[in-house]
Amino acid sequence: MEIFLKILLVVFSIGLIAVVLLQKGKSAGLSGAISGGAEHLFGKQKARGLDLFLQRLTVGLAVGFFLLSLIVSYWVQA
Repeated sequence: MEIFLKILLVVFSIGLIAVVLLQKGKSAGLSGAISGGAEHLFGKQKARGLDLFLQRLTVGLAVGFFLLSLIVSYWVQA
């Protein structure tokens, strides 16, 4: 069971890396980061199609990675 969880954790981590790399950059430079964050916060930019799917997949993989990390660390100590 421990080996299965570790393999699943590696799969989630590789998937998370791949999904983050597939996303396109929102803006460039420091000024773009500040204005891009404000636009995203106030809803001026809405993600559509593939961008929305990649965002949701990133959140799902990140949550899964976090939970699996906690489970694996608890399992190894027990």
